[in-house]
Amino acid sequence: MTTDQNLMPYAKLAGFGLVVVANRFGYNSGFSQELHDRLIEGLEAAIARILMVMALERRFLTGEDEFAEYQMQGENEIFGRFTINLLDELEIDFDTHEYRINGGDWINVLTADEGGVEIRLPTLVRLTDEEFGRLFRTSPWELASPFMRCALLDAAIPS
Repeated sequence: MTTDQNLMPYAKLAGFGLVVVANRFGYNSGFSQELHDRLIEGLEAAIARILMVMALERRFLTGEDEFAEYQMQGENEIFGRFTINLLDELEIDFDTHEYRINGGDWINVLTADEGGVEIRLPTLVRLTDEEFGRLFRTSPWELASPFMRCALLDAAIPS
């Protein structure tokens, strides 16, 4: 995408971020505030990715950096897979076969019996509109573009 094409998602993300910040003050429960904080943090990370792509594009077009084009392709791929986990953050260490949720204690996933060794890692599950519940249907969520609705639906819970 060119810089001009990157300005539209940048403006939408920044505008949506302002709506989320304003909406955060309307909730008294710690759970709702934590969800809003995570969404704000995720939006800031997405904006940072877009700004990085724009900077790499400028460096490529001016000829300052011969590797900028490859970095830009990588950043675009990363941004294409970008999700915002609202409910739980799952960290998996594939070397030690352990995982942890929300920065808690590491949990080993190896089990062994006479049948052999089994590795059962939890996965993140995409929530539907129905499962996402009331939070998704509040007015700021309805303002979201289809891109943001997709990002919001990538909220994660371990299965």
